[in-house]
Amino acid sequence: MTEPEFLDLVKLNPVNAAILKRLPQLEPFAPQVHLVAGAMFQTVWNVQSGQAPQAGIRDYDLFYWHPDTSYGAEDAVIRRAADLLGDLGVRIEVRNQARVHLWFREKYGLSRPPLGSARDGVLQFLVECTCVGVDAWGNLYAPYGLHDLSAGVLRCNALNHTPELYAAKADDYRQRWPWLREAE
Repeated sequence: MTEPEFLDLVKLNPVNAAILKRLPQLEPFAPQVHLVAGAMFQTVWNVQSGQAPQAGIRDYDLFYWHPDTSYGAEDAVIRRAADLLGDLGVRIEVRNQARVHLWFREKYGLSRPPLGSARDGVLQFLVECTCVGVDAWGNLYAPYGLHDLSAGVLRCNALNHTPELYAAKADDYRQRWPWLREAE
C-alpha cells in the first residue's frame, strides 16, 4: 500500500475525512496535531474486510504536543476540539503527548518517559502496524511503513515491550478481523 492509497482509504470513513479537513483549524491551539491510531488502521481493515469504513470504531484519537502540561491547558484544547468536531456525533479523545508521563503510571501501572513530540506518542503504540497518524496538513507519519498494515501482520512494538498488553490488543484485533495474523 502506498501513502496516497492509505490516505484515500482512511478518507472513505466520513468521520476521518471531516476531522482531517478541520484539523488545520485546531493546529494553532494544538501544535503538531495528528489524527492517529484506530480511526486510521481500523478503517483500512474494515474496507479490506468489506465492512463499512467506520464500523466498530470506538473513538477518534487526536494527539498534539504543547509544552504547557497543565490540565487546564489540555482541557481548553479538548473543549475547542469539541466545538470544532462535536457535530460529527462520535467520541473524540484529545491528548497532549507532553502530559502522558504525568498520568500513565496511575492509569496503566507503567511508567513512560516524557515525550518530545506528538509523533513520539504514535511511535509508542503496542502494535507496529498501528503506529500511524496524519497531521493537520495531510502528512502521513508511519514509522514502520504500511506493508504490515496492508498485509494484516501484527508485530509487537519493541519500543513498548509489554507482552501482556500486546497480546490482549492483538487478540481483540483478531476477533474483529479474523484474517489478521502474527508476524513470523
